[in-house]
Amino acid sequence: MSTAVTWTDVLRPYFRLVRAGYRRQSIYLAASLAGLFTNTVFGLLRVAVLLAVVGQTGSAAGYDAATTSAFVWLGQGLLAVVLLWPDRELATRVRTGDIAIDLARPWNLQGALLAQDLGRAGHAVLVRLAPPIAFGALVLPFRWPESPWSLVLFTVSTALAVVLSFALRFLLDLAAFWLLDARGVAAVYGAVSGVLCGLTVPLAFFPDAVRTAVYATPFPALMQTPIDVFTERGAAAALLAH
Repeated sequence: MSTAVTWTDVLRPYFRLVRAGYRRQSIYLAASLAGLFTNTVFGLLRVAVLLAVVGQTGSAAGYDAATTSAFVWLGQGLLAVVLLWPDRELATRVRTGDIAIDLARPWNLQGALLAQDLGRAGHAVLVRLAPPIAFGALVLPFRWPESPWSLVLFTVSTALAVVLSFALRFLLDLAAFWLLDARGVAAVYGAVSGVLCGLTVPLAFFPDAVRTAVYATPFPALMQTPIDVFTERGAAAALLAH
């Protein structure tokens, strides 16, 4: 007698992996708080530099003091949520051959790892994203969205950024199948992604030709796009206007 398998039965293990990913991060609360402190210190340094640039004219590439502050603190928080840089755990398992055990398990490996990463990101939203935003809004001018839909779109764009970042890190780790050691590729990716995603400076500061080339890559969607949605700039502002 056969038993029908429903989508709930198929997805239930992955929902458990989401919860496991969240709980795994919550165990290391001290490490998360240490990372939060470090991000906050670097955020103060970054916002001081960028506000010095903006302060010369009162605005630079459409960024005033409040928008610049929001850009910095959102970026510092999203850095942990999106997780730009790979941890190389999967690449290590490829190099050692342990990946064969993962592939033999009754799951979809990519889906299972994505589920765990979504749980990790959910914990980071509470511990690493919300506090910097609250801190930045208390101590400096801060650009809050004017439309409540901006917060909804920001949530969606951040979730998509997490999925995209996972996909890029997954591909980097799989490079170990051909390169054996993917550390070199990961190092290049880490050096480039921070600039191209809008973590270092707003992409609006780039020359038009360079900015057009950067937006032809997936990197702006990792950080600059969610920030633009929150601050209602560019295409996000046009979308909300309609």
